[in-house]
Amino acid sequence: MTEPKNSESTPVHATAQPAKAAPKRRFGGTPAQILTALKFYKVLAYATGIMLLLLVIELVLRYAFQSVLVAGGTDTLGASHGFGLVNIDGGVMPITGGVNLSTTVLIIHGWMYVVYLIADFRLWTLMRWPFGKLVLIALGGVIPFLSFFVEAKVHKEVLAEVAANPKAGKRY
Repeated sequence: MTEPKNSESTPVHATAQPAKAAPKRRFGGTPAQILTALKFYKVLAYATGIMLLLLVIELVLRYAFQSVLVAGGTDTLGASHGFGLVNIDGGVMPITGGVNLSTTVLIIHGWMYVVYLIADFRLWTLMRWPFGKLVLIALGGVIPFLSFFVEAKVHKEVLAEVAANPKAGKRY
């Protein structure tokens, strides 16, 4: 007499191999260091994005309307100039002694972009991302409006990765 087989006594998963654990995520720093680098990156992303938009406006004024924004100075007739656009036909500015705010925007954006790259690099090294991600983040400072979109994406991704791997930080 054969006994009926009980399907409940032999589990189906007993012959299956155990699932592999997800690889452990390692960061280049502690979560506190990463969040501090993220704040620095966020501030620089917005500041660089705003300066880039001002730079685009300045370039449109300069090359489409042959004008620059000037504060102070005197014109060729000796009258004082307060604040406003000045026509630069022929590449010569008819105001002396004033501050060319258009050139100031160029200089500030250039140096701010350098600091933005430092913030990008710091966050990139702490997160241990691939090199292509650094390039994408760096492009945010040279393509108008891109820094705002990239910052939002990076911010969400960093917070999600840090929350999903709370013990992944390097311990000293």
